[in-house]
Amino acid sequence: MSTISRHRWRIGIPSVLMLLALLVSLAFAISSRAASHAAIAGIHVISTDPFHNKDSQHMTEVEPDSLAFGHTVVTAMQQGRFWNGGASDIGFATSSDGGKTFIHGSLPGLTVFSKPAGIYARASDASVAYDAKHNVWLISSLGIVNPAGPVDLVVNRSTDGGLHWSAAIPVNSSGHFNDKNWSVCDDTPTSPFYGHCYTEFDNASDGDRIQMSTSTDGGLTWGPAKETANHDFGIGGQPLVQPSGRVIVPIIGFVLNGVQPFNLKSFISTDGGTSWSATEIVTPIRSHVPEGGIRADIPLPSAEMDAAGKAYVVWSDCRFEPGCKYNDIVLSTTNNGIVWSGVKRIPIDPIGSTVDHFVPGVAVDRTTTDGSA
Repeated sequence: MSTISRHRWRIGIPSVLMLLALLVSLAFAISSRAASHAAIAGIHVISTDPFHNKDSQHMTEVEPDSLAFGHTVVTAMQQGRFWNGGASDIGFATSSDGGKTFIHGSLPGLTVFSKPAGIYARASDASVAYDAKHNVWLISSLGIVNPAGPVDLVVNRSTDGGLHWSAAIPVNSSGHFNDKNWSVCDDTPTSPFYGHCYTEFDNASDGDRIQMSTSTDGGLTWGPAKETANHDFGIGGQPLVQPSGRVIVPIIGFVLNGVQPFNLKSFISTDGGTSWSATEIVTPIRSHVPEGGIRADIPLPSAEMDAAGKAYVVWSDCRFEPGCKYNDIVLSTTNNGIVWSGVKRIPIDPIGSTVDHFVPGVAVDRTTTDGSA
């Protein structure tokens, strides 16, 4: 059986709480012990920023996303980050032997710094997906015309296992400021929507209106942007596809009541992306903004799914800490995207430890289920 795993590793351990406790290596923690975490044995550099343009920061690679299918692992990231948003290009690092060795490069036909050059001044927000039906790897990203907008949503395709990539193909070039894209494909052969790929993003020109676009031909063409049934607003959605073909999209929603600015929300599609349900509130979020001006003011979720279609969502939340002074990493799960479990605290550190956790990432071995995930 092929294994799909999102984010940085493919892992299977006895308990999902044990899995999520490993987020200490993914979530930044501010504490006196930070120095001891700086050097971790066994870490290998798989990509470096090749760009030398003077207007972005040299030797920077940020915001990676990884996906594994079988023995192939594809990672994408920003290369040459600009201080005020975007990067010189989107880089990739691909392994064909389960992560033992990698080849790396930069996407062609995307930015003016790409080889060959594309049309965009910058690129940002890389997300990796794999379409098993069409045997195509996809890296979606934002094509930035100008830091103030417009910002297009595009995708680069690979038909040889992530070794070579096409030029950027438009997903949404409406002239709006699109943001926070995330892509996934339906890779279950028995699903009625096998081979459908979905990208979530938001239209920041319209108050972060939630948008979904669908491809049925391996990312060559994409359908029009569709809103949720209640035309809601949100940011940072991460679509997941169950074996039945149901798509579940957990996302940060806005409350804007001055006290509790965010909710975790969710919406679904059961017809292959033809339509999308209204959003439902999973739980209100209580979140502490980390000190030091660190860019983690929105508690963006990280989401994954096991072999049975159970979805796991984690985010930073301070509800369990006295006075809400620090964030923990917390978890909620669902089997259908409608009914969600109560919020559980991941015990990375004791309550009251003064350690602030944020920017989590979760991975699930999709050959496992529930307690073995």
